[in-house]
Amino acid sequence: MLNYESLSIDLEKRIKADRMNGYVSPYAFNEDEVIRRNVSRDIATAIRTPFIRDIDKIMHCPYYNRYADKTQVFSFYKNDDITRRGLHVQLVSRIARTIGKALGLNLDLIEAIALGHDIGHTPFGHAGESFLDKIYYSKASKHFSHNIHSVRVLDGIFNYNISLQTLNGIAAHDGEMELCEYHPLPLDGFSKFDKQIDECYLEKSNIKKLVPCTLEGCVVRISDIIAYLGKDRQDAEKAHIIANSDFEVSDIGTYNAEIINNLIVNIIENSYDKPYIMLDDKHFTALKKAKKDNYELIYKNEEVEKVLSKNVEPMMEKLYEKLYEDLKNKELSSPIFTHHIAYVNKAHYKRESPYEATEENQIVVDYIASMTDDYFIDLYNHLFGDDKKIDYIGYFIK
Repeated sequence: MLNYESLSIDLEKRIKADRMNGYVSPYAFNEDEVIRRNVSRDIATAIRTPFIRDIDKIMHCPYYNRYADKTQVFSFYKNDDITRRGLHVQLVSRIARTIGKALGLNLDLIEAIALGHDIGHTPFGHAGESFLDKIYYSKASKHFSHNIHSVRVLDGIFNYNISLQTLNGIAAHDGEMELCEYHPLPLDGFSKFDKQIDECYLEKSNIKKLVPCTLEGCVVRISDIIAYLGKDRQDAEKAHIIANSDFEVSDIGTYNAEIINNLIVNIIENSYDKPYIMLDDKHFTALKKAKKDNYELIYKNEEVEKVLSKNVEPMMEKLYEKLYEDLKNKELSSPIFTHHIAYVNKAHYKRESPYEATEENQIVVDYIASMTDDYFIDLYNHLFGDDKKIDYIGYFIK
């Protein structure tokens, strides 16, 4: 039997009464304190407030469209009902705004962080991220992480002058590290932030040290987990990997709608009018167990892992080498010039130095990370023929 929890009667009444009186959490981020690199640009107006500006920039970034064909978990499925990254970021935004509205937080800041948090993600999900990290480190002694690269997309590749609060929330969103309590850690400027980002390239464990500087960023971080926990189970069932009924019944439920509802309710119950975001012990323990079950039954499933390690990893290595050589040899007809460098240079905002002056490995990493799944396969076939045959699972294959 499905179990949907509800707010306590007292808190339900209090939230409604506070909302009628125009309640804003004393811990919500004050937009008057927004920090940008260039203070003479992107001045807030009554219509385009600081984080609405960030949202617009993110949604109009050339790479935002590419969310639509990037793997969330399952690659090489011709199935429009399986989640792609484009839907995932919308789900994170929706869940986070639901929590944020109840808590009286800044919904525009929440939306900006949520919509931008995966814009630097590779094709082929976390497997693609792992492959690119391995290659990049072997070539340049630098690590690749999608959250750090999302910052690079919005703050480096495209000079958007995005706020520090949005960029920090994106960098610190890592949904792989669940916590019982999320306490924001104030950040007073770009100097410290830039140092934190640089340290993440050199040592991947430094990502675990990143903390959202706003309560809104904390909400997005937990919402990232809530968004994929049950949804990935739905997708696994659609992909005939495992049935939802095969998962143990837990205190947060088994099905996506239960999980989302019950975690949202518990967060609001334990976080209202507080300077932190919190789950009680029962719900946090259940969340950890559900996440562990997902890893064992879905993400580490032999069928899911085999197709990527067998095909995508060697393809990415070969593609990286080819693009790097083309760049070094200034093969101007190569797609890295015609499809990537020329594309980036069409960006609206001028940069201090030309993009092509960027270190070669970084340019190759930028290009590969920007690719959608299908573009990656097409580019590989364009450059090397079909020496790697990818068998997609079609609509009519049972």
